Amino acid sequence: MAANKITDRDNALFEAGIKLGALYHQFTGSPVNLKTASSLEQAIQESISVQPFVESISVKIDRDLLKSKLNSEFGYTELQGPMLDVKIIVKYCSSRVKVAMEFDSELNYPLMKIESLE
Repeated sequence: MAANKITDRDNALFEAGIKLGALYHQFTGSPVNLKTASSLEQAIQESISVQPFVESISVKIDRDLLKSKLNSEFGYTELQGPMLDVKIIVKYCSSRVKVAMEFDSELNYPLMKIESLE
């Protein structure tokens, strides 16, 4: 049965995946412009940071991509996955994992991935 034991690493990875998925689905579609991008980054970071096991989080919105998507009449757009560059470190007991979400131009997709395991 030892082969089926769920480890701290397994739980850390699960928690990290939940954080990325929640962030993506909670915040994409939020109204944003160049003036509000910093406060939205901060709001996302603060929202996710209160969840269990989050050690740190960094959220960056690509200002060039944001600028290219702005509605010319109203001056804002919706936050889209490709605009996000996110790094999260989750610590669960003895394990620490670093995960990320960033736009993968080859796949044309905001890919979520594991960057490191401790």
